[in-house]
Amino acid sequence: MGDTMEQTYLPSDTPSLAKIHSFLDAHAARGGTVKPRYLLVGADEGEQVELTEPIHRALVQIVDAMQRGRAVTVAPQSMTLTTQQAADLLGVSRPTVVRVIDSGELPADRVGNRRRLKLEDVLAYRNRRRAAQYAALDELAVQIDDEDDLESELARLRAVRSNLSPREGAAGTDLT
Repeated sequence: MGDTMEQTYLPSDTPSLAKIHSFLDAHAARGGTVKPRYLLVGADEGEQVELTEPIHRALVQIVDAMQRGRAVTVAPQSMTLTTQQAADLLGVSRPTVVRVIDSGELPADRVGNRRRLKLEDVLAYRNRRRAAQYAALDELAVQIDDEDDLESELARLRAVRSNLSPREGAAGTDLT
């Protein structure tokens, strides 16, 4: 048990997963004013412990993924990260993380000549970044019903493109 190694779990007992998934879905859908309690029950009578909310959320996410036939990897993380660990988590280069820190978008502490980031700050930054990316995609979404809409949509897309910074812009992209 106290092993901190990364472990991947493959979906196996699909009928049991379906029962667990249905149980969790039913309780989530029920809502109501009474908050459900989830217990881990041992082999002996009276041997049980209540699951905390974060552990329950993790269990729901794990069961949902496995029910969909996906493998689940549990990888313990330190609460503080190096710039390289943050870069790996964000899927960017280490110099990019340093630039984001220097710009003030991502807080970091200095320990000697090294930077350390809080895991929660990196995850919050990742969520903000994803939200901004989805918003940009929504803004660029095009729905054209007839020929008359084509010109107005092209004009709208040109306006969006002109509002992007030169670095983020679609250099060389022709919307004509």
